[in-house]
Amino acid sequence: MRILLTEDNIALADGLSAILRGTGHAVDVVHDGASANAVIAAENFDLVILDLNLPEMDGLDVLRAMRARQNQAAVLILTARGTPEERVKGLDLGADDYLIKPFDIAEFEARVRVLLRRQAGLRSATVGFGGITFDLNSRTFSSGDTPLDIPARELGLLEILFMRAGKVVAKEAIIQSLTAFDDDISANAIEQYVSRLRKRLSPYGLTVKTARGIGYYLDKLPEAS
Repeated sequence: MRILLTEDNIALADGLSAILRGTGHAVDVVHDGASANAVIAAENFDLVILDLNLPEMDGLDVLRAMRARQNQAAVLILTARGTPEERVKGLDLGADDYLIKPFDIAEFEARVRVLLRRQAGLRSATVGFGGITFDLNSRTFSSGDTPLDIPARELGLLEILFMRAGKVVAKEAIIQSLTAFDDDISANAIEQYVSRLRKRLSPYGLTVKTARGIGYYLDKLPEAS
């Protein structure tokens, strides 16, 4: 999943982004409201983590502008402004959840998982397709009790396709989902990841098919006659 973290406390931003990247997400970080507003208008994110006390543009104004553009990304507000009035205002403007500083990291991670699961339209933390199962909490794939050993980039690609199994995902959307500002993934690299992933998935009755000129989709292999 692609996440935007907006936090003007550099140390906190570095720590949270490291945690999120450690679980395999593509994370972009900005430190002021104006930058957040510009990036949200130009890029697609699954989740925006938004501080309220931001320089240049208040976090609530960023949220208001975001929802006015019909942007439906999930929003988790992180703030020291924890009065009931502030929480109600943020939720009424379209925030999905609210976490008051200081907060427990385990709770932060859990809230992120819940919002990303909700964003994907899922109630359960596990999803099955073909011969494998995906655990959204641990971000691991398995066949029965056996975990699949998949390198990070291919794992990210499989997650994107798995969450939309049977539906075509545009190549550009895949690149955006796997890429943060400081990454560089080419279309040719995506094709290499797809080729490797096909080989890994074949024993489990799955494959990645190409929608020529558009993108890729996860599908089941035809059963042998």
